Amino acid sequence: MDQLADRQFIVPDMVLPEREGGYAKGRETYEQILRAALGILIEEGYRPMSMRRIAAACGMKLGNLTYYFPTREDLVRELLDAVIRSYEIEFDAIVHDPGLSPERRLGEICALILEDIRTKKTTRLFPELWALSNHDAFVFDRVQNLYSRARESLNEIVLEMRSDLPLETREALALFISASMEGLTVFAGYDKPFEPRMPLLSEISVEAFVSVVKGFGRTAG
Repeated sequence: MDQLADRQFIVPDMVLPEREGGYAKGRETYEQILRAALGILIEEGYRPMSMRRIAAACGMKLGNLTYYFPTREDLVRELLDAVIRSYEIEFDAIVHDPGLSPERRLGEICALILEDIRTKKTTRLFPELWALSNHDAFVFDRVQNLYSRARESLNEIVLEMRSDLPLETREALALFISASMEGLTVFAGYDKPFEPRMPLLSEISVEAFVSVVKGFGRTAG
């Protein structure tokens, strides 16, 4: 896995779905609104991210904003879909790279996620959503959906590496890997005490995850 240190992983803030028809100006406004909402969410948190605050950040009237997104829930749903889509595209490229072994693909996905944790967007955004999901049913549903989609790539690689394991065990391994990486956010994310050590933590994590998938449930004979 030493070659992972030479790779640069950059995940776009969000990727919008292709839309047929409509005006280019309308698409630009749609994207402007989502980017403004994401900026507020990162810099100020979820509570201040009201529809009026987003409209003001875009320099538009509230009525114009609600033309695109009738409610804040509609806006948040589209925003989080656009955010997770950016990861899905990167994950898909790695998972279906025919030149890489399953172990290498697992390592690259994990390295990508751990490098992304060092960005302000990821360090600020996801812990905010975790906390809100404890008290807000809508956010809880969106967060569960987001992470379920994100784990699909891990599940696919674990299946390829360990088709001998039951489905429940493979899913548990993928969940363990995902949760372990996310847990590093509060320690080694953007502007956190151990952020400078993230390259070493990433190297340790990748080696550990590959080893646990390959060896789980196998005892020495």
